[in-house]
Amino acid sequence: MTQITIIGGGLAGCEAAFQILKRGGSVRLIDMKPGRKSPAHESDGLAELVCSNSLRSDDPTSAVGLLKREMAALDSLFIEAARATAVPAGRALAVNRDDFSQYITERIKNHPQVEVIEQEVLEIPPATDTPVILATGPLTSEPLAESLAAFTGRDRLAFYDAIAPIVYKDSLNFDIIYSKSRWEDGPGDYLNCPMNKEEYLRFITELANADYVPLKDFEKAKYFEGCLPVEVIRSRGDDTLRFGPMKPVGLDKPDGSSAYAVVQLRKETKEEATYNMVGFQTKLTYPEQKRVFRLIPGMENVEFARLGSIHRNTFIVAPELLRPTLQFQQRADLLLAGQLSGVEGYVESAAMGLLAGINAARLAAGITPTVPPQHTAFGALIHHLTESEAKHFQPSNVNFGLFPDWEKKIYKKSRGEERARLSAAAMEEWLAAM
Repeated sequence: MTQITIIGGGLAGCEAAFQILKRGGSVRLIDMKPGRKSPAHESDGLAELVCSNSLRSDDPTSAVGLLKREMAALDSLFIEAARATAVPAGRALAVNRDDFSQYITERIKNHPQVEVIEQEVLEIPPATDTPVILATGPLTSEPLAESLAAFTGRDRLAFYDAIAPIVYKDSLNFDIIYSKSRWEDGPGDYLNCPMNKEEYLRFITELANADYVPLKDFEKAKYFEGCLPVEVIRSRGDDTLRFGPMKPVGLDKPDGSSAYAVVQLRKETKEEATYNMVGFQTKLTYPEQKRVFRLIPGMENVEFARLGSIHRNTFIVAPELLRPTLQFQQRADLLLAGQLSGVEGYVESAAMGLLAGINAARLAAGITPTVPPQHTAFGALIHHLTESEAKHFQPSNVNFGLFPDWEKKIYKKSRGEERARLSAAAMEEWLAAM
């Protein structure tokens, strides 16, 4: 097998390298550290964890726990390193970040089939007969990001992530919430949560007093006026929200009366299991999002598939650009891994590196690339990347809202276990096929 080039020595790049090595390949890993670091990186090691040391829930009946189990079944270096360097964290999997990075750095750099080149890559390499994996992460350097923008089309590359919360439909109160699109007669594509004046004033008061996460120094960028944080809009006056994302005009209630303000929810998936809070990108802390947004009528007991955030992030509009194998549609030799592809989180980033590594090795060996089964967490992430509505595409963590709809009714308390059962069966078939 010829030498496969990987650009980027983060979680995704190292996981991709490991999967290629497992399959008898050799790797040329190019990383700009230590000569140059992104604003978020400090160490010289590979696979540096730049934010939290938590890899989130380790419960295999949670979506992220299920993804970890699937990665372990595929012999993931990321999971191996996490288990070897774990620190006590209750039901979560957390690691000593220095030990974690050192573990992966040693496994990769000491492998005889790995050539590590410490230099910055300024542009996407030209097409070749040998696969190339791009895994430079959410803080991809400006020259390479410009090259990627030229390759994908500038309108298909984002540099700032403005994410609104996503909620589960079956946790909403439809005694209050109604379907209607603005100005249209009859049911529409949006769900609407109406507020009277008292409810609105209480909501904006709590929103103004809530705790939020400040931007890091390297994230001090201007917000786009078209996607301001909801708390910033509120700070401009008491009525700014109800003349902005919460305007009630054209959204009369089923009885014909008018609301003082309306929160709209837009379907996130074709299956309608989850809905996006329209215009509610936010920097509120996670606990405050749950507290404040549950003040919205009809969302008193809402469950969140994903909470909102705003941060610097480079990612492509994957539904228009990627194949389910993580190859670019317009260039089969170039694969994308990690957060650049449009996933969020350490685990998800490494998982996409794992799949990119498997498929790069298969391509180099003349074998057809593989696509993960529908009922796996891997499959759910790939479905998000390739089947989401491109116009509203935003990165996402793995969550059960990305999985296929249930074919029969499953009680809530049993759903995690059923997802785990379906995943195990699908993984067994996938592994056998590979």
